[in-house]
Amino acid sequence: MSNPKTVYLKDYQAPLFSIEQVNLQVDIFNDYTLVTSTLNLTPQQANQALVLHGVDLELQTLHLDNQLLSTDDYQLQGEELVIHNVPNQPFSLQSVVKIYPAKNLALEGLYLSKGMYCTQCEPEGFRKISYYLDRPDVLSSFTTTITADKNQYPTLLANGNLIAQGDAGEGRHFATWQDPFKKPSYLFAMVAGDLACLEDSFTTMTGREVALKIYVEPHDLRQCHHAMESLKASMRWDEQVYGREYDLDIFMIVAVSHFNMGAMENKGLNIFNTSCVLAHPETTTDLGFQRVESVVAHEYFHNWSGNRVTCRDWFQLSLKEGFTVFRDQQFSADQLSASVQRIEDVAVLRNVQFAEDASPLAHPVRPESFIEINNFYTATVYEKGAEIVRMLHTVLGVDAFRKGTDLYFSRHDGQAVTVEDFVQALADANQQDLSAFMQWYRQPCTPVLSVNTDYNAQAKSYTLSISQQTPAKEGYPNPEYLPIPIKLALFDQHTGQAIALRLQGETQAVGKERVLIADKSQQTWTFVDVEQAVVPSLLRDFSAPVVLDYQSSNAELLFLMQHDNNGFNRWLAAQSLYERLLLAMIANIDQQQEPLTGLAMDELLTGLAAFLPTLAQQDAALAAKILSLPTENYLAEKVAVINPSHIAQAREALQQAIANALADFFRTQYMAFTQTSYIYNSAAIAQRSWRDQCLSYLLQSTASTEAQALAAQQYQQADNMSARMSALRGLVYSQAAQASSALADFYQRFVDEALVVDSWFAVQATNAKASLSDIEQLCAHSAFTLTNPNRLRSVVAQFANANPVLFHQADGAGYQFVANKIAELDKINPQIASRLLGAFSKWRRLENRRKQQAERVLTQLAQQVLSNDTFETLNRLLRA
Repeated sequence: MSNPKTVYLKDYQAPLFSIEQVNLQVDIFNDYTLVTSTLNLTPQQANQALVLHGVDLELQTLHLDNQLLSTDDYQLQGEELVIHNVPNQPFSLQSVVKIYPAKNLALEGLYLSKGMYCTQCEPEGFRKISYYLDRPDVLSSFTTTITADKNQYPTLLANGNLIAQGDAGEGRHFATWQDPFKKPSYLFAMVAGDLACLEDSFTTMTGREVALKIYVEPHDLRQCHHAMESLKASMRWDEQVYGREYDLDIFMIVAVSHFNMGAMENKGLNIFNTSCVLAHPETTTDLGFQRVESVVAHEYFHNWSGNRVTCRDWFQLSLKEGFTVFRDQQFSADQLSASVQRIEDVAVLRNVQFAEDASPLAHPVRPESFIEINNFYTATVYEKGAEIVRMLHTVLGVDAFRKGTDLYFSRHDGQAVTVEDFVQALADANQQDLSAFMQWYRQPCTPVLSVNTDYNAQAKSYTLSISQQTPAKEGYPNPEYLPIPIKLALFDQHTGQAIALRLQGETQAVGKERVLIADKSQQTWTFVDVEQAVVPSLLRDFSAPVVLDYQSSNAELLFLMQHDNNGFNRWLAAQSLYERLLLAMIANIDQQQEPLTGLAMDELLTGLAAFLPTLAQQDAALAAKILSLPTENYLAEKVAVINPSHIAQAREALQQAIANALADFFRTQYMAFTQTSYIYNSAAIAQRSWRDQCLSYLLQSTASTEAQALAAQQYQQADNMSARMSALRGLVYSQAAQASSALADFYQRFVDEALVVDSWFAVQATNAKASLSDIEQLCAHSAFTLTNPNRLRSVVAQFANANPVLFHQADGAGYQFVANKIAELDKINPQIASRLLGAFSKWRRLENRRKQQAERVLTQLAQQVLSNDTFETLNRLLRA
């Protein structure tokens, strides 16, 4: 491996030139595209060379103030165009370059997707379109004219408002778009294709009418209505909750089948992966509907938290992403079930981000250096970044947080800023010092909170002692103590009710829920007027992204599962009890003993039988979540040495124990379900998720043959994808005799629906009972391709990340299979190749045989010529 250039946050310097105006002429031809760029530049310092970025561009001509430059007047140095002699006053530079979008399989810049030209410029894709100062702190006004064949590409789109269109002669036409708001090049977008359009409108809070348009391939038009409703709901919510009004005359979404990400917030012209736009009951599960709603909201919210106020540099990525993830989580909580939304958000955090924090790939929310910025579009930047914003929201309260964001948007509108600017605006608006929260952005790893409690019956006091410790990491040997908001309640053991909370020294109780700030190595709080022994409900709604070390009894956890009035903490109590049991079972298996544990298992099964019937009736969605066991990947973070087979064995044993103990209950609940036409709302989703959970457990019970018949019947009778997919998954995972015929039927039914075929691949790739040859056959299928990220992820990424038993098979064949795909993919799409390497993040903690196999495979991969993307990730994996 070579040593590519490292970029450091400490080396940041403001740009030497500003670009006031950009005029682009994009001429699309069959074999190539010509891009004519006219830049109006202003030097910020005298006598400086102009250095522009450019990748894979064929320079045709270059004019400075209308004077043609010769090759003696400039230099092409790698990915830079250098012009030494430029004026010290404003000047214009026009470049004409030739590019080849059809050959651009990395899907960055301008590329071709199923006959549609589209762009992806974040973070550094614009340099593959034209020579430019391709950095987020250069904000410019863009006017874009696209010309193309009128019959092949009747739809021509770009950022902003359409100001002109017409014939361009010889069967070609043009469209000119002007964006009145200055933006960085990463927000540039254009599309040329033959597309159908769903149109609607939205009237803003000041009475302006905004045209809404969603463009898709014609056969997908019927699947756009949910996205449109989600967009209107997002616009309305952002006005009501954040006071943010949309600013252009038109808002457009384009669905693209080849896309490295979920979606992109380009100003006024959002480009989406089809998986985040298309939704219809026949082809999309409930989770798919929810994802569309969430991603549409996320990208729309970026119009302010990312576009109007953007990042100074890419180290500040969480400035826009962490804040906007928090905003879309708030929105989703308001749309459906707040408790379930928080559970789902935290599940991702605990399964993915905590694992990242504990791995060689750990990094601060604001990294201090990178080789390839694409490698830092991570769960840490997004999800942990969102948790920092949530903590600030918790500490300030709803009204004060809104006051702070109002100041942030007004103070920095039209600017490229830093996370310090965001935190400072919140602080200034409320005359409150929040500077300690900046340390959350600066150091990696997940803090551990250790909690001890003591109840003094005579004094009627309850003492809570909390200490914190953050693991050290390479480059961060002495982590600082962090401000950690701990939302809590105390429940009377006899009544099951939360008590009023009064701290020692206070004159009166202040509510039944409090937020304490732990910001030192160890702190103690004493509550008074505690008449009876209590059970603490700690870290309610997961008020901080930490690991909670509190040795509650099994009885206390069961008590919270039944009595806590915070839905999230009921789920957290269940997870804690399952985790305790599973870790004991894994230890037994490691010692070649029987996995099941006695008394603790009996307590769990008795407790579930006691309160699940009532909970299922009151809140079916929460009941389904409470029955979801910790994932194998999560449990792998809780053991010192990872043996994936032992983890899977323990988890399956616990599932079977619950399934057999409650089989009659699950069967009754499943059979009581009444099939109705598909409705997308929280109540209907809750009922379907509960039914799916009941079926899943029945398939694990001794009555699995009967359950397989029920699943086969559900598959055949399903009139929506949620019911059909849950049945198919159950048949495949339980190795039912009906599985092969159901898979064949499913593929034939949906062969023309690419996203559904992705799901068909994924079900098989995540089947722990499959063999590696089964996965290899999926890659040999005529519908599989490495060049489509969705299809690639549906097999290789699902296998590597969601099928731990098969990926980590002891002979290392799973590692070799994925490494071979990474090497092949690295030559096509380095961004996706690098992300696949994340599946190896736990390799140093594997049991010895697997560890040796993983090291062998990674070392072999390191001997190859690799992209910067893959080099950086692999180097971090091997270096740590």
